Amino acid sequence: MCVSRNDSFDELSIDRTTRAPLTAAELVQHPEFEHVTWDLKPAQKGKVEVAKGRGGPFDIAYEVHGTGPLHLVFIMGLAAFKTAWQRQTKDFGHDKAEQYSVFIMDNRGMGESGKPVMRYSSSEMAKDTLEVLDHLGWKESRTLHVIGISMGGMIAQELSLLVPHKIASLSLISTAARLENTVGFVENLRNRINMFVPKPIDVQLANIKASLYSDAWLNAPDAEPVVGGFPTNGDRFAALEIRKRQDTEGFTRKGFMMQAIAAGWHHKSPAQLKKLGDEVGRERIQVVHGTIDRMITVPHAEVLVKDLGGEDAGVTRLIFDGRGHVLPVEQRKEFASLIEAFVKKTEGLGQKA
Repeated sequence: MCVSRNDSFDELSIDRTTRAPLTAAELVQHPEFEHVTWDLKPAQKGKVEVAKGRGGPFDIAYEVHGTGPLHLVFIMGLAAFKTAWQRQTKDFGHDKAEQYSVFIMDNRGMGESGKPVMRYSSSEMAKDTLEVLDHLGWKESRTLHVIGISMGGMIAQELSLLVPHKIASLSLISTAARLENTVGFVENLRNRINMFVPKPIDVQLANIKASLYSDAWLNAPDAEPVVGGFPTNGDRFAALEIRKRQDTEGFTRKGFMMQAIAAGWHHKSPAQLKKLGDEVGRERIQVVHGTIDRMITVPHAEVLVKDLGGEDAGVTRLIFDGRGHVLPVEQRKEFASLIEAFVKKTEGLGQKA
């Protein structure tokens, strides 16, 4: 199924005279700064020792929010903590806690998880994920609704190839089978690496924002105020980025670089993706992307759809016009609706591949 979205922001909600973003110094003094990471209490949390015999062991930190029968597995992208899923954690694991159990984790190299110095790969990170899910007892056939964004979508591909029979649905968000024409990706890496060197932080934040989000969203008023809110959505993202950098144990140069290698070297051939489509079932797979994604450009989505077998064979293709890389943030309500609808659809397929 092919669907193109063109859900424009309410023009009345956008200051047409785009204001200058708050500086880093202003952001940390803003009363909203202490509330950028939401205090969402998990139903379960812990650390699991993984990768014995694979370069480990080391710990992977995870949380489960909600207690419902539907298992959502959210896999985060490059250089982000598990709390970057906080909107989806709240929407599914708290507001609908009796329906859903929401799994989030810090990938190796980030947050509260271990940061072993070794060659990282999306395939090994998928094995980390599977070991934690097995620890939780999430082992039954067709019970995992996997949602991966960016590098997390690469990990999701590998996870689905490891255990295709466990996959109830697979949502590949702003991701790629392999990176081609990677100017945007390399430029984004350079901007993020520069966060670790003595350069003006405000310049670096501006570059990262431009790589990840649409201008329309960045300049719109803060959509998620807790104690009054920031002037703009872009200010909120910058505050979250600063808050992450303040965690010097969770966010490290080595962890970032090793994750970047995993993302940069991810490669799934047309034959491998055909196998994924055959074994998971094409009606269980959706590919979602924004047209102005500057991190992983939209042609990567078209490659994924084609190599998975195409729309005529059942793969769902959703393209958001005028949207950037981080669709779960830019399109929070719509994203929640499309995930919920896809879960409902694929639950109706039973055990069918």
